[in-house]
Amino acid sequence: MSTPNPAASLTDHWVLFLVEGIILLILGTVAILVPVIASVAATIFFGSLLLVSGSVGLIATLRAGKVPGFAWSLLSALVAIAAGIVLLWWPVQGTLSLTVVLIAFLLMDGILTILYALDHRRALTGRWGWMLVSGVLDLVLGVMLFVFLPGTALWALGLLVGIDLLFGGWALIFMAAHARHARGAPAGGKIAAA
Repeated sequence: MSTPNPAASLTDHWVLFLVEGIILLILGTVAILVPVIASVAATIFFGSLLLVSGSVGLIATLRAGKVPGFAWSLLSALVAIAAGIVLLWWPVQGTLSLTVVLIAFLLMDGILTILYALDHRRALTGRWGWMLVSGVLDLVLGVMLFVFLPGTALWALGLLVGIDLLFGGWALIFMAAHARHARGAPAGGKIAAA
């Protein structure tokens, strides 16, 4: 029985990552365009965003199979789904409780995304650098949100989540584009690392 090639699996399923990236770009743009409204209606808005993005990530990860970083991608999607459920379950707690959940999500997702990128680097699937930047950005946003509590919670939540979703979306789009391009490479050729 042959061992599956992670780089080949990624190139075979590049469309799933492209679709996930585009959806994250759309959700990120919406969050940036209405940050105050998003923050005021925080639990419903962000809970829905996290639930949708986590569900899309979960579906894409499960459909793609054993691509590099599968476990980290799966955990990242599950963290987003869990954060979304918590926000939708307790909507009355207000912006401050949302901020605490969001900080936890950004920090955990940042660590998981960095580990995901490092798995791609080891498998030489290319464009892992963008995913690494996305993970580092998650960590920076989480720390910023924590440091400036509670003053910026009203408007910063929508803006920070929007930026996070945009970077995550672009990272997935660049990875998908590289995988699509690599699909046409000669058999046995290695995919260049970022």
